[in-house]
Amino acid sequence: MSDTITLDAQKRTIVGKQVRALRRQGILPAVIYGRIGKEQIEPINIQLDLHSATQIIKNLTGSSLVTVNVEGEKYPAILREIQRDIIYGTLRHVDFMAVSLTEKLQTSVSIELVGQAPAEITMAAVVVTGINMLEIECLPQDLPERIEVDATLLVDIDSAIYVKDLKLPDNIEVLTDPDELIASVTYVAMEEAEEEEGELVDLIDEDVEPEVIEKGKKEEDTESE
Repeated sequence: MSDTITLDAQKRTIVGKQVRALRRQGILPAVIYGRIGKEQIEPINIQLDLHSATQIIKNLTGSSLVTVNVEGEKYPAILREIQRDIIYGTLRHVDFMAVSLTEKLQTSVSIELVGQAPAEITMAAVVVTGINMLEIECLPQDLPERIEVDATLLVDIDSAIYVKDLKLPDNIEVLTDPDELIASVTYVAMEEAEEEEGELVDLIDEDVEPEVIEKGKKEEDTESE
């Protein structure tokens, strides 16, 4: 869990197509919805400074807890949706989901392999990844931004890492099937190379000349001339 980050915002009265004018002024439109305590709140239209918000949001994940400070009213929240300009990649709109710090939350957290598998170095093997997201349940303030998995545990062809092998804090409950594969080791690259070599040998044995597309194309062009 990382330290909570605060985003300063103001209430927004401009909605619809008129928000284009806000964006031209360097303002990022956003909305907060969700729950405060046990009460569902009405969506709150807000606006943030585009530059400062971008600098913070670019380092957040979907499980990062932030405090959105709306004119003194503070809302613990997580990112739920980000809209970007398809050409320039700039932020156009952000959805925040307000959460209760006393109620557990179910969400997905990304899995990240760190380090290099010894099997890749000593055995010329290849690491194959399985799932890349983990379903968990915990209090919002206990949410990890990501789950780091040690790739150095993959030492040989029999090595594999499953969900059940993860060591997480007691305050985080894993909802994903414990038998789901996260990463394993295989010789697949070597096997593919051997198959390609075998196909070439078969062609030679059968006295068949491999087709060269570019050569054939040039011959056709010559005949047409």
